[in-house]
Amino acid sequence: MENFTPASALIGGVLMGASAAILLWFNGRIAGISGIFNGLLNPQRGETAWRALFVVGLVAGAALYALLHPAGYTPRTGFSPALLVLGGFLVGFGTRMSGGCTSGHGICGLGRLSPRSFTATAVFLLTGAATVFVVRHVIGIQP
Repeated sequence: MENFTPASALIGGVLMGASAAILLWFNGRIAGISGIFNGLLNPQRGETAWRALFVVGLVAGAALYALLHPAGYTPRTGFSPALLVLGGFLVGFGTRMSGGCTSGHGICGLGRLSPRSFTATAVFLLTGAATVFVVRHVIGIQP
């Protein structure tokens, strides 16, 4: 937590919440990234443009932040590319199994007081904590 800055965290949270609210108000859609991205992989008529713009906005926003505030983005090194790809596939598989991702459940679902989203978010957090414990303290891999 040596790089934690409350102001940037607050601004980021407000922007995520605002984007989720705007998408829900104007499109009637939940801002779950896995569902939005899945809609690009399995396109339906009239659903592609807004999904593509949302994904482009995510990537462009991250790129703009890294460009304007390079000290805020320090890539981690020493991780196996194969394990990173495997991790990405496992995350994708898990989001399809749970019917949503951290953004859909954690941001939108919790905001709507969805019991299913409370459960899913608790499982995400506990699984992440257990994985870090096993990787660092049982297997012994350090970052």
